[in-house]
Amino acid sequence: MVPFGRRGFVPADRGSGMVVADLHVHTTNSDGRLTLEQLPAAADAADVSAVAVTDHDRLHPELPTPVSTIDGVTVVHGIELRVESGDRRVDLLGYGVRRTPALESLVERLQTDRRERGRTIIERVEDRLGTEIPVDPRPGLGRPHIAEAIASASEYSYAGAFEELIGDGCPCYVPRNIPAFDDGLDVLREACGLVSLAHPHRYDDPAAALELCSALDAVERFYPYGRETDSELIERAIERYDLLVTGGSDAHDETVGKAGLDRSEYRGFRAAL
Repeated sequence: MVPFGRRGFVPADRGSGMVVADLHVHTTNSDGRLTLEQLPAAADAADVSAVAVTDHDRLHPELPTPVSTIDGVTVVHGIELRVESGDRRVDLLGYGVRRTPALESLVERLQTDRRERGRTIIERVEDRLGTEIPVDPRPGLGRPHIAEAIASASEYSYAGAFEELIGDGCPCYVPRNIPAFDDGLDVLREACGLVSLAHPHRYDDPAAALELCSALDAVERFYPYGRETDSELIERAIERYDLLVTGGSDAHDETVGKAGLDRSEYRGFRAAL
């Protein structure tokens, strides 16, 4: 456990040199910038020995086994799956993925929805701007890709594209299909070695989100929120539900290791996996 600073608050990530495993990384297979081939160099640059690839609602086609070694770096095949519990949406991180029929079917359905949703968003944006934007509907397409295309073809910045065009409630926004919490969890439990709640302090009601951990194996304890967070909520959930600890940078760029597990915590994760 990380020692407390001001009572009840700790940084959500770790200091330089402490992270050996970054368990939340996205690749070009979804909305990240790293290819699988570039991942070992990024890990070496951060002095990280293990990385989990957790692309959004998608399996990585070049990771056929739950755990691989690529140029000396341990790569855990994972997935980040958005699910809905009542009026609450949260992200689940599944680790040590096996390609079960149920998971492949769910992923295919979600990717079809992402493609069609992306097509509709693009059409709405182009109609509103009166110009084409350089992006096409495809598997793995996310709003960040569309925002980048908008920024390259208009006066909107990347942030402005979200704030004024494609963010939740904006004129070009289109909701996407999201599985129910119980349904998504059932699929992940069958396919994965363990399932964790992602970034609890990113939700509007972290305490309510953490209650879902009663059905999970782990919680993402370390995450680069960019601010101090009330760790007591997470620590109580860890104790109450006997949770494992995960952590990661949620990297969408080329830098990994901004948050993650130390050596002891990673040993516990691997043993459970």
